[in-house]
Amino acid sequence: MRQLSRRARRGTLALHVCASAGWLGMTLCLLALGLTAALTGPGAVAEASYRSMKLFADWLLGPLALVTLVSGLLLSLGTRWGLARHRWVWIKFWLTLAAAAASVLVFRVRIDSTLADVLAGRPVLPYELVIPPIVSLGAYTFMTVISVLKPWGLTKRGRRRASAARGRG
Repeated sequence: MRQLSRRARRGTLALHVCASAGWLGMTLCLLALGLTAALTGPGAVAEASYRSMKLFADWLLGPLALVTLVSGLLLSLGTRWGLARHRWVWIKFWLTLAAAAASVLVFRVRIDSTLADVLAGRPVLPYELVIPPIVSLGAYTFMTVISVLKPWGLTKRGRRRASAARGRG
C-alpha cells in the first residue's frame, strides 16, 4: 500500500487513538454496570444495569471496535511500521481482531441473553457479565503499553525486507 500523506496519517492516528480510548472507556462502563448488577442481586437496579449494558453494546461497542480495527489497519499498512514488519504491530493487530470479534459476536450476544433471562424472571449468574470486560481491559492495557514501548523488534518478514533494503542501498 502507498504511504499515507502526513495529513492523512495524523488524521487516521487521531481517529485511532480516540476510537481506542472510547472502546476502553466503554469497557470500563460495561464493567461498572456488570459489577452493579452482580453486587445488587436481582431487582430493579440489576435490570436497569443490564438494560444499560444492552444499550451501550448495541449502539457503541461494535462501531468503536470496528473503527479501532480499521484505523489501526490503515495506519499499519500506510506507514513505515507495516502490518507484519514489527512484532508489536502484528500482535496488536491480532489482539484487536480477536477483541473486536469477541466483543461483537460473543459479549454482545451474552448481554442480550442475560437481559432476556432477567426480563423473563429466570436466574442469571451474577458475575457472567463482569469477567469479559476484565479480560478486555487487560488486553487493551497490554495493547496500549506495546503501542507506546514498541518492543520486540522486527518479524522475520521485517528482517528480510530490511536486509533487502540495505542490499539495494
